[in-house]
Amino acid sequence: MQLDDMRIFVATVDARNFTAAAHRLALSKQFVSRRVMALEETLGVQLLIRNTRKLAVTDLGQEFYERAKRILGEVEDAEQAMSVRRAGLRGLLRVSAPMSFGMTHLSPLVASFLREHGDVRFDMELSDRTVDVIGEGFDMAIRIGTLPDSTLIAQKLVDIRMVACCSPGYLRRRGTPKAPADLARHACLLYGHGGAVSWEFVVDGVVKNVEVNGPLRANNGELIRDAAVAGLGIVRLPDFIVENALKAGQLVPVLEAFLPPAVSVYAVYPQHRQTSLTIRAFVEFLREQLPKKWIA
Repeated sequence: MQLDDMRIFVATVDARNFTAAAHRLALSKQFVSRRVMALEETLGVQLLIRNTRKLAVTDLGQEFYERAKRILGEVEDAEQAMSVRRAGLRGLLRVSAPMSFGMTHLSPLVASFLREHGDVRFDMELSDRTVDVIGEGFDMAIRIGTLPDSTLIAQKLVDIRMVACCSPGYLRRRGTPKAPADLARHACLLYGHGGAVSWEFVVDGVVKNVEVNGPLRANNGELIRDAAVAGLGIVRLPDFIVENALKAGQLVPVLEAFLPPAVSVYAVYPQHRQTSLTIRAFVEFLREQLPKKWIA
């Protein structure tokens, strides 16, 4: 079996028409048809049902199509990787990332990436505001949590654990919440922007949103963490922001039986930047390195 025949078959299924597939591939219709027939003979199965108007895909043809797409994608990735090794990466990347995440985890990885690729330059903005990637001219942004609908391409990097916690002194004064609903009677320190805030917990196997309120709201996780250490209330933050305070005993976890679902870290970038080898290489580098630091 030849990879070219696999590519021709995938293009034919995508087009649902020999003529359209031939046009896309800059080949003759007769050649495309012959190669698909040869592929069917090699495999010993019928992949397509032919009629005068359009092609239909058999069940086995659909299974082969999905496997072929994956194989061709892996071949393309391997070719791109070798191309990068030969030519090297170059150019400027403007990247936005959340402040705490950027300082704690992204900073050493950017330095490592630059040591490996000396012709790449970074323009980093660390901020907890949600930037307009396209409007402000960023090549890529790191986002944590549920992504809004947009035209940006999103690549998942890793999952992180959320932790609800507070200081031991707060618990002595206010008592320990036994269930998420008890948070209505507690001071909660809110991480985010204006509007109502709700925290997710798992109750009886179902994810539920619990509305919370309190004396402080900020768009920086470290500020909220420090307020919790000072005994001002309960926080719900990513593990990487509170892990040191938890290890030091400055904070203690609460509601562990109702562990919130993990949230995902994404790299997002505009569609017109998806062919950038530098972006693809940096995203893959982050995907490989971040799990070595923490996994939910």
